[in-house]
Amino acid sequence: MEEIILFLILLGTGYFFGVLAEKKHYKDIRSREQETLSLAIASFGAKQPLPDASEAELFVGAVVISSDYFKTFVMALRNILGGRVIAYESLLDRGRREALLRVKEQAIAWGATEVLNIRYETSTLGGNNQKGIAAIEVIAYGTAIR
Repeated sequence: MEEIILFLILLGTGYFFGVLAEKKHYKDIRSREQETLSLAIASFGAKQPLPDASEAELFVGAVVISSDYFKTFVMALRNILGGRVIAYESLLDRGRREALLRVKEQAIAWGATEVLNIRYETSTLGGNNQKGIAAIEVIAYGTAIR
């Protein structure tokens, strides 16, 4: 009985603090996105001409976002039942947006006028094969010009 109570306490605590941290992170992301709206991002195909630039530099933004106890529990249920894992979709969204913001903030500090061909890479850390809470790593990179 004590194990069940401890489990429920951990589950509730994970949910409460996880939601709180996620809301705080989304608020920070939204304000930083507003600050970086002036920097244009464009993707070009292989045969399209690139814009003229006197300088170009590669910028990389990396972020690791960990799952809380509640999301890990929900993921374990979804592995049994199947279906969308909505709880993890927010991890990917926050990771993608944060990584892009880091690229844009570095490029703005460098004096970039535009960032070309943003690309993303993702990987999982921890999870089912290892003990511990699952986390995702998102890396965004692109070429800034000025």
